[in-house]
Amino acid sequence: MEQGKGNQRQGRLRIFSCTLVLPSAFCPLPSALSFLLPIALFLVSCDRQTPQSQNHPNATSNSPPILIGVALAQTSNLALLGQESVNGAKIAEKYFSDRGGINGTPLKLVYQDAGGDEAGAINAFQTLISRDKIAGIVGPSSSQQAFSADPIADRAQVPVIGPTNTAKGVPQIGNFIARVASPVTVLAPNSLKAALALNPKIKRVAVFYAQNDAFSQSETEIFQQAIKKESLEIITVQKFQTTDSDFQTQATAAINLKPDLMVISGLTADGGNLVRQIRELGYTGLIVGGNGFNTPNIFPLCKSLCDGVLVAQAYSPEHPNEINKAFRAAYVKQYQQEPPQFSAQGFTAVQVFVEALKTLDKQKKINQIPLTDLRIALNKQLLAGSYDTPLGEISFTPEGEVVQQGFYVAQIKMEPDGKKGRFIFLK
Repeated sequence: MEQGKGNQRQGRLRIFSCTLVLPSAFCPLPSALSFLLPIALFLVSCDRQTPQSQNHPNATSNSPPILIGVALAQTSNLALLGQESVNGAKIAEKYFSDRGGINGTPLKLVYQDAGGDEAGAINAFQTLISRDKIAGIVGPSSSQQAFSADPIADRAQVPVIGPTNTAKGVPQIGNFIARVASPVTVLAPNSLKAALALNPKIKRVAVFYAQNDAFSQSETEIFQQAIKKESLEIITVQKFQTTDSDFQTQATAAINLKPDLMVISGLTADGGNLVRQIRELGYTGLIVGGNGFNTPNIFPLCKSLCDGVLVAQAYSPEHPNEINKAFRAAYVKQYQQEPPQFSAQGFTAVQVFVEALKTLDKQKKINQIPLTDLRIALNKQLLAGSYDTPLGEISFTPEGEVVQQGFYVAQIKMEPDGKKGRFIFLK
């Protein structure tokens, strides 16, 4: 009896299988099961259109995704700028996935929190390279981290694109290191010239910088060179730490020397608090902030006292090309505010990887290339290409330095209640 029941079960399974693939003329059915045929055929028809094929018409549903690592600061004092780059990367992931990924091969970003120090970035890079088997890395958030983590990727021959690493020497770390962040050598002099345009009587300048941060050290050197080139006098150089919250001593010492201009190189948290305390102590002159000021996250720190600060920028939400229009619209829809520079740079870093991968895929399907070979080919291709991005038209030098044409200077304008602000781009 047990054997007979087994044969009956097998027979029913064969009949059901046949209804899924054959017309009833080729597979006679018992009348009790004949009503299942239309349902089975309907289910087969529905199954042919998966959510992936509907959302991404060019994507190949059975292809494993190409993985790009994102190693940016999502915690620590660097999170104020790192999270903005993450937001831009997420917008890029959806934007390119909705357009078929990489010529039909799905795209997936793998995120690792790089924290705020060198150890966090090193751990994030090692995890992405060894465990997650990514093809390339977007990150880290700071130049200080880049000088420690980038050599790990370079030795492993994994291409890296730094979205916000502006310190001198970052692309020279290795052959597999590039960046979409324009160097301080380009940006810093622009904001100084804007300050002189607003107040041609500036003569005496006080300089502040974070001595424990590689980016701030690099940026202040460029600022100081530009100050001297404009025949201005540096009356004091005040040092602080990115972890400081009390700047009374440095601010008071500078104010007592009666400067016409203050120039600050630091990160967002320390820079914003320094501006607030300088204003609270009575300084009313112009302030120039470095690249760490390129985020609306500074507004809650100095509030109404942020008003008037000048910042050189590598991105404008009003750039007229089509991809920036799409990026801006997606960002405003998602976050209900204009996209900041760090988000545009996060998007651009992902875009460069995607477009380089698309070019490689046209030569040979990238999911058929061994990972080690893919990483090497990807690095070569991304350096050879040119890209129409939210930042404008960019390309790279052979050593990975970004080549960008358009730059801007903005002045912070706060609402009277000090709760909201925006960057006003100067002509």
